[in-house]
Formats: sequence, structure tokens, C-alpha cells
Amino acid sequence: MGTSYTLSPSSLNLFLDCPRCFWLYVKRKISRPEGPVSTLPRGMDGLIKKHFDKYRNSAKLPPELEGKINAKPVGQEMIDKWRNWRTGLRYEEEGMSLIGALDECFVEGEVYIPVDYKTRGYELKDNTTGYYQNQLDVYTFLLQKNGFKINNVAYLVFYVLESLSDNGMARFDIQLIKVDTDTQKAYQVFKEAGGLLQQASLPQKNPKCKFCSWAASNLNSQ
Repeated sequence: MGTSYTLSPSSLNLFLDCPRCFWLYVKRKISRPEGPVSTLPRGMDGLIKKHFDKYRNSAKLPPELEGKINAKPVGQEMIDKWRNWRTGLRYEEEGMSLIGALDECFVEGEVYIPVDYKTRGYELKDNTTGYYQNQLDVYTFLLQKNGFKINNVAYLVFYVLESLSDNGMARFDIQLIKVDTDTQKAYQVFKEAGGLLQQASLPQKNPKCKFCSWAASNLNSQ
């Protein structure tokens, strides 16, 4: 058996985008260069979590979601555990691990439905949800492998900035979007990524990846 690695939805997204960059990131700890990152989305994420938790104590969804879905949030103790990478959902096979940290999870009857919050500064496009398909596939897969009943469905909750008043109060348009998920696809991607990591040689450059040339020069300078 080869070296063991722990993968996540974000690392699998990198694998799907460019196997070479993924291999370098996981095996050589060489990351793609990043520019300045705004802290606003992270701050909004924390506020939304607190917003959901406030209504969770009464086993209710926030008012903006009432009537849009016949479900309730999981308990506080469970979601606190699942939001943490160290204690979140995990699946292991042949020395490889797959982990996920959920924003939220709803229960509809006996079915568990992963939920992820997204904040945006502009309206959704037709292909917006596609960017999150692998992430939601993985969350559904992890729930299933941890013994929870699923129906291959997940939800995205978009908080889209709509307006800003004179006194600085922001108004958001909240959109709940149902996404069909594929647990078999999640498993397939996990296995393919794990198989690539067992290869000793660096994968070929991806002609469609603008970071591959940068990574090659970075390797040569080491």
C-alpha cells in the first residue's frame, strides 16, 4: 500500500481542474499562487451560521426559508461536530481518507440533506450551481457512508446582495436551490484522485491550466 493522504471537496475540485496542480499541492505542498483574499465572505459565513443556530433551538428554519422546504435542521451538537474538519464526516478506504465540513444539514423525515451557504455580490447565472456540484456530491456521499439515509439531493442557499440603503444597511435576496447529487460520481473522483497520488512521477502539464508553467519554474528553482 502506498502513502496515505486525506482529501476534501476542495482538493478534489483541484484534481478535476488540473491533475498536475493537484499532485503538486498534495505531494509537494506547492500551492497555486493566490492574490489578496477578502475576509467578507468568511465573516458572512459565520453570521449566517449564527443566524441558523438561533432558530435551530426551536427546531425551525430561519423565516426566509419557511414554506420553501418541508424540513428541519439537525441538532446543535451534531452540526457543531460536522462543521469542524477534525470531527466532521469522514470516509476511509485503502489508506485514503475523504473528509468534509458541512455548513448545514436538514432532515426531511428520515432523510439527511446537506446544505451549503453561498454569498454573492451579483445575481446567479445559469451555470452557477455547477461550480458546487462536486462539493455537494461529496457531502451526500459522506452522509451515506456514515450510515445516514440520503436521497441524492442537496441544497444551496444563496445570499445575493440586492441593495444598500443610505444608512449602510445591506439587503439580500435569498434563493434556495435544490441540487441533484451523484454519490457514485463522488466515489469515482475520490478513487481516481487517490490513484494519481500513488504515482511517483509528476503528471504531464495540462495545456488548459495557466498555473502549470508557473509550477514548473517553481520546481526548477528548488
